[in-house]
Amino acid sequence: MSCPSGRTTPDLVLKNRFLSYLIWQSIPSTLIFSLFKPFISSLTNSIPHTPLWPFLLFLSFHLLFAATLSVIASPHPLRPVSPFELPTRLLRFLFVPASAAGGAPDSADFRDRLKVSLSFVLFVAASAASGFAAAVSLCGAMAIGDGFWVIGRVGLRGFLIGSMFGLHYIFKRRWVLEFPIIQRPPFFSFKMGIPSAARRAFKLSTVAFLFSAILLEILPHPFKYGFAMRRYFTEQIIFSIGSFAIFLCWELTHHLHRVLHTKRSIFAPPKGSAAAETNPTEHLLSALEDSNPTSLLRYLAYLDLCMVCENNVDTWRRAAFFEESGESYKRVIALCLRPLEHLASRLGEGLGNSADKPAQLSNQLSSPTDARLDLKYIEQLYNFQLYAWCSRTVASLTACSRKEDKFGVAQLSGSNAAVVSTLISCLLAVENFMGKKTNLQSPNQLLGPAGIKWATLNSGRVDVTAGKRRNGPVNSKAYAIADVLKISIYQIVSAFHDEMLAGAKTSLLEKDWTTSEKPLFGTREMLIQKLRLFLDIRAT
Repeated sequence: MSCPSGRTTPDLVLKNRFLSYLIWQSIPSTLIFSLFKPFISSLTNSIPHTPLWPFLLFLSFHLLFAATLSVIASPHPLRPVSPFELPTRLLRFLFVPASAAGGAPDSADFRDRLKVSLSFVLFVAASAASGFAAAVSLCGAMAIGDGFWVIGRVGLRGFLIGSMFGLHYIFKRRWVLEFPIIQRPPFFSFKMGIPSAARRAFKLSTVAFLFSAILLEILPHPFKYGFAMRRYFTEQIIFSIGSFAIFLCWELTHHLHRVLHTKRSIFAPPKGSAAAETNPTEHLLSALEDSNPTSLLRYLAYLDLCMVCENNVDTWRRAAFFEESGESYKRVIALCLRPLEHLASRLGEGLGNSADKPAQLSNQLSSPTDARLDLKYIEQLYNFQLYAWCSRTVASLTACSRKEDKFGVAQLSGSNAAVVSTLISCLLAVENFMGKKTNLQSPNQLLGPAGIKWATLNSGRVDVTAGKRRNGPVNSKAYAIADVLKISIYQIVSAFHDEMLAGAKTSLLEKDWTTSEKPLFGTREMLIQKLRLFLDIRAT
C-alpha cells in the first residue's frame, strides 16, 4: 500500500487498514458461525431453521471485540499502571497538595499509563461481552432447550471464558504487534497461520471449558442444573464445541489483525510522477518526523526505510538519500540513531553511567550484576524490533555510501563517525546489562610496530560474570539486540576494512570513525578499543 500524493496524508494508511480489517474479519466469523451452528443444533431436538437474531448477536459483539483489539494493539511495548500503584496515586492525589505532588513529567507519564490500563480493562470487558453473546447465540436456547435459566447458565459460562481470554491476552503481551522478518502477501500469511491459530484455540478452549465448569459449580448463582444426567452431559458436549468455535473466531481475528497491520507500506510517491523526480523522500521523512513515536505509522515508516536501505529493489529511493546537499541523509541517520541513543542513555542511567560520576562508572563496569535496574529501564529492551531496524538501516546506508555516495555526504557530514560511535556505545551498554565487562587495555597491547596484529590471550579480554540477569525473557532480548548491533558494526567494518586498516596504521582510525564527544555509555577509550576488536574480527 503506497501513500498517494496530493491531499492524502500518511495517516490514511492506518485508517484504511483498520476499515479493511473490520470488513475482512467478518468473513471468518460468518463462516465459523455457519459451520458450527447447524452442527450444534443437530445434536439436540431444536427446530430445523435458525432465526436471524443469533447470527446478528454473534457478529455484532464480535465486531466490538475486534474494534477493542485494535485499540490496545501497539508495536511499542506499553507499561500500564500496576494494581498496587493505582490506589497509592489516588490517595496521593486526594491528600497531598498539588505543589508537593511531584513534577509534571511524572504526572504526564502516569496519565499515559492510566490510559493504557483503562484500555486493557475495556478489552477484557469487551471479551467477556463477546463471550457471553457468542455462547448464547451458538449454544443457547436453540441448541439446548428454551428457557431463561439455560440461556443464563450458558451466557455466564461464555462471560467467564471471555474474561479468561482477555486476561490471558493482556498478561501474555499478545497485544504487542510483532512484524514478520519476511514480508509475504497478506492472503498467504493468513493462510499459513490458520493451523497454529486452530491449535492455540483448541488448547485455550479446553482449559477455559474446564475452568468455567469448575467456577460454575463454585460460584453462587441461580442458574443451577435441574435436569437428568444425560441432558447434563449433552450440554457439556455442546458447550465444549461452542467454546472451541468461539476461541477459534478470536484467534483468527487476532491473526488477521496482526497480518494486516504489520504489512509493509511504501511511503513514496508513484515512480515516474513529478514528486518522485523532485522530492521522493518527503513522504517517508514526514511519516518519521511528524508521527507519534509510539504509533504504528512510525513503525511502518521505519520498516519501509530499513527495507529500502537493505534491498536492491527500490534503488532510486535509496539514491535520493545521497543528494548533493546531504540534508536527507543527515535527517535519516539522525532519525535512526535517536532510538539507539535513547536506549544507551537509559541503560546508562540505570547502571549508574553519568558524566558526574566517573568512579561510579568504573565500579559499575567492573561489577554489573550488583546494579538493580528499575522496571522502566528494563522495559527499554522490549522494543527490539525498532532497535533492529535502526541498527540495520544505519549500517546498510553507511556500507552503501562507499559506492553510492557520489558527493561524499556521509563522510563530510560526520555521519560515519556518529553511526559507529552510537552503535558501539549502545553495544557496551547492552553487554554491561547482560553481565559482561570489558577490561580496558593500552593501545600498545593491541598494536605492534608493523600495525595491527593478534594480541595475547589476555588483551581485550571480555569476562562474563554470572548473575541474576543471565536468564529470563529480558536477558534474551538483550542478547538479541547485542547480536544485531554486532552484525551491523561488522557490516560497516567489512565495507571499509581497507580504509580502517590504513587509518589504524597512520593513527587516523579514531579521528575518522569515532566522535570527539563523550560517548553515551562508557568512555572514548573503550569505544576505540572495541572498534579495534571488530577490525581484528575478535569481537564476540
